[in-house]
Order: sequence, then C-alpha cells, then structure tokens
Amino acid sequence: MQYRTLGRTGVQVSSLALGAMNFGRIGRTTQEEATAIVDAALEAGVNVIDTADMYGDGESEEMVGKAIAGRRDDIVLATKAGLPIGEERNHRGGSRRWLVTELEASLRRLGVDHVDLYQIHRWDPNTGDEETLSALTDLQRAGKIRYFGSSTFPAYRIVQAQWAAREHRLSRYVTEQPSYSVLQRGIEAHVLPVTQEYGLGVLVWSPLASGWLSGAIREGRDISTHRSGFLPERFDMTLPANRTRLDAVERLAKVAEDAGLTLIQLALGFVTAHPGVTSALTGPRTIDHLHAQLAAADTVLTPDVLDAIDEIVAPGTDLAPQENHDTPPALLDRSLRRR
Repeated sequence: MQYRTLGRTGVQVSSLALGAMNFGRIGRTTQEEATAIVDAALEAGVNVIDTADMYGDGESEEMVGKAIAGRRDDIVLATKAGLPIGEERNHRGGSRRWLVTELEASLRRLGVDHVDLYQIHRWDPNTGDEETLSALTDLQRAGKIRYFGSSTFPAYRIVQAQWAAREHRLSRYVTEQPSYSVLQRGIEAHVLPVTQEYGLGVLVWSPLASGWLSGAIREGRDISTHRSGFLPERFDMTLPANRTRLDAVERLAKVAEDAGLTLIQLALGFVTAHPGVTSALTGPRTIDHLHAQLAAADTVLTPDVLDAIDEIVAPGTDLAPQENHDTPPALLDRSLRRR
C-alpha cells in the first residue's frame, strides 16, 4: 500500500480508501460481510473509511461503527452530510441548524465522539459559505470533527469557499471528493488544477465508473451488475453515449492485457497516478470485490501505458457528461437561465 499526505494536514492516508456506500440495503451487504470487508481492508493497509449519513438512511454509518469498534484510533474516519434525509425540508443542506443536528446523529450511529473528516456532500446553493464554514469551524473547535471538506463541488465554488474562509477568518475546506475515472476525466480541466493550487487533499469516488471498469461490462456479454439493476439507462447499449463508453472499455482492456494488468488495476492505477489525487475510494459489495481492488494497491502505470490511455480518452474529457454531479444549477433548470 502507498501512503500520501492528505493535503496540508500532515495526516498520512492510504492511496486506496474504503468507501462504505454499499454497506447495508444499497449494496445488500450484511453486517457480517461489512465487518469482513473492513477487516481485510485494514489488514491490507487501508486506513481511510468513508461513509455518509444518507447511505441507507444512516445504516452504513451504523455498520461501519460496529465494524471498527475497538480500533477507531487506527482509522481516518470520514463521513458526509448535506443531501436530503427524508422529506422534511430542513433535513438537508449546509445550514448551521442541520449540520450541528446531523453530526450528532452521525456520531451516535458511528459510536464515536469525533470524526476525522466531515464533508459537505454537495454544494447547497441556498446557504451562504459563511453560514456553513462558521458552523463547521465551531464543530472543529468543539473537537467533534478534526477537519472538514467538500464533495463534488464545482471548481468555482471551491475557489469561492476558500475566499470566504479567508475573508471571514474561518477554518477552510482541506479536502475535496470529486468523481473521477478513466471514462470521466473532466475534473482534470477545472477541479484538479484548483485543488492543487489550494493544497487540498483529493479523495476521488467512482474510479471504476459505476462498474464500467470492473471487467464485468464487455462486448457480447449480458450486463447484470448490481448498479445496472437500479440505473438501467446508464447501461442501455442502444444509447450512443453508452456505445462510446463500451468501445473505450474494449480498447482499455487491451491496454491492460498488454501491460499484464487487470482492468481494475489499470483503472485504479490511472486515477492514483495523477499528482492532484490523494486516494481513490473503492466501494466493494463483497470480499471478492475488495480483493480485486486491493490488487491495485501497488500498481504504478508506466508512461507508455498512460499515453495509451490518453489516446483512448483524451485528458479533460467526460465520455458521459450527462452524469456529472457538479453541473451548475443554471444548466439544469431552464428558469435560472431566463429573465
């Protein structure tokens, strides 16, 4: 396992981190299976576990808490808040009211008195940066969080939040968690240059592109992945964008084979090769998935392999731009583009 410094915090974290989104009802993973995954990950040298309050309505946090009981101090524990929890209109967002309340709930579910990294799951356009940053700063000073970060923020919002922290003399976001993979390279053009400029640690999610780079999706095979069951449009091969992705996957598989690597090793080795990336979040549902991903822990791609990848998917290019999660609201809601 490789280790990197998380931004400018001085905290050493593993280049592969364990994402717990699939623990519980989302991934149909039992407590016994989740504990076995955590055990194997820690044994392999993983020291970061990332979850969120909305994963299974708190079920993931509860399962992580049980799995790490008795060894919490050896783990860099991260969770997130901000996405809707239920139908109540104030059970979401970046307000002080919600963040203080929901952090207490997360700590109870995790069975800990603090988390190492508390992340705002998505930018909340209804809440000012000063409101969110002041709440997070107070929680940090109270010892309930060690650091805080953002997740899937557009580049301009990352810059704005850094400015607001300085302007109002508040603590700042020290990490960003964006989506990044061989097939979705858009953040290379905007987010990663900004995070590097401000010295943020970067924990990337979906490095296997929702299973496209797991080796399970290939030409001529029936697609029966877990993700395809509840997001069928992302794997509908009658759509031109998905055909483009499949063509890229076939070419990438050949690059991996020629390099003596699995497609998973190629995919994880690619994202961790970028100097702006600290760790790649894996999200195994089973222990077999975890072992296949851990095989990439010491993968270092050679320059010729990285060049071959660039020929297949150009730097800064998203093959599925419609699946971006940091699109400005005005591009999604036509009323915001009209006077």
